Amino acid sequence: MPVTAEDSGTAALAGRSVRRMGFGTMRLTANPDRDLAIRVLHRAVELGVNHLDTAAFYVSPGGTLGVGSGPKRYAAELIRAALSPYPDDLVIATKVVSSSPLRERVETNLRLLGVDALDVVNLRLYDRAAASLEVQFEELAGLQREGLIRHLGISNVHRHHLDQAQAIAPVVCVQNAYGVDLRLPSDTELLHECERRGIAFVPFFSVAGTGREKGYTAGAGITIPEGVSEQQFRIAWTLHQGPHVLAIPGTGSLAHLEENIAAGALRLPAFTAGP
Repeated sequence: MPVTAEDSGTAALAGRSVRRMGFGTMRLTANPDRDLAIRVLHRAVELGVNHLDTAAFYVSPGGTLGVGSGPKRYAAELIRAALSPYPDDLVIATKVVSSSPLRERVETNLRLLGVDALDVVNLRLYDRAAASLEVQFEELAGLQREGLIRHLGISNVHRHHLDQAQAIAPVVCVQNAYGVDLRLPSDTELLHECERRGIAFVPFFSVAGTGREKGYTAGAGITIPEGVSEQQFRIAWTLHQGPHVLAIPGTGSLAHLEENIAAGALRLPAFTAGP
């Protein structure tokens, strides 16, 4: 019997309890085999995943990844094809970039996913050095009041951005790049601040590391326990950073999906010392 996402435990997100082992859909679009992508999504849900991360700009060829050939493949449309009508416990989090026309991007997400309201929309700052996100976050809060969005989050931010956003509307999650070899002291502090405020912290690039959008790269100087792959170590390390931390590794492979989910059950003694 395979390990399931339930073995990773649960955390609060969008007013619901979700498994801490989620699934990121960005890399699904890189695989030209549409049927395989749909099977991967089916299998993720079968294994207990009930938190998906996506975006309307996750599209290939020519989108975020810029790889592949053939007709465009939108991650959000693949989710709809695979899982609609959606399970009652499924939370789909999407994102819009602060430099984009926000209402148009929200409406595109609604159309691709085939829903009347989005579970979570993260405002991703195009420029993390921006002094403020207040204008853009207020616009999203307005769309939330219209009923197009249920919950709001923020991404690629600093601590003062969280303060600004929470002064406008409740924030249910923060998404920043964070991993065993990809972390700034300010991000570690933000991670702990989220725990203090009861906000989910959802790191991206935790498996890819410094490879970022290019994909996984081996980490220099990372000591991996015997019998554990480096990808599994990175996922387990991520989940160890706090009970409010959610993992969203993505893959287009059924075998890698099961390997990633199995990492959610790892309890490695070396983690007891913390980050």
